[in-house]
Parts: sequence; C-alpha cells; structure tokens
Amino acid sequence: MWLKLAILVLMLAILVSLFSGLFFLVKDTNGSGRLVTALSVRISLTVLLVLLLVFGFWTGQLGWHTPWLK
Repeated sequence: MWLKLAILVLMLAILVSLFSGLFFLVKDTNGSGRLVTALSVRISLTVLLVLLLVFGFWTGQLGWHTPWLK
C-alpha cells in the first residue's frame, strides 16, 4: 500500500516539475537556469520512480494482472 502511494506521489511531483519547466520556458527570459534545474529534478524523480517500480515488481508488491500471463 505504501509503495503504491509513493509511486502516486512521485508521479504527481513529476507532473508539477513538468509544468514548472514549461512555465520557466515561457516566462524566464533572463537565463537564470531555472529551466535546467526543473529538468534535472524531473529526471531525478523519474529515475526514482523507475527504481521504485523495479523494487515493487522484484519484491512481489506489484504484479501483472493480465489474463494472457496466467
């Protein structure tokens, strides 16, 4: 249960970082580097999300619920 909640929170944080990067792309004209920071945060969060997914499948907390794999 906690793993699924952590995955959901990370996905929401990735969306927030995505839209903050879009905002900085449109509004930031002085070249302060906030766009690069938003991209770095988004990449870090995505790597953490992938690692959590791998951990969930490896430990069995997440599973495939497709009829063709049964």
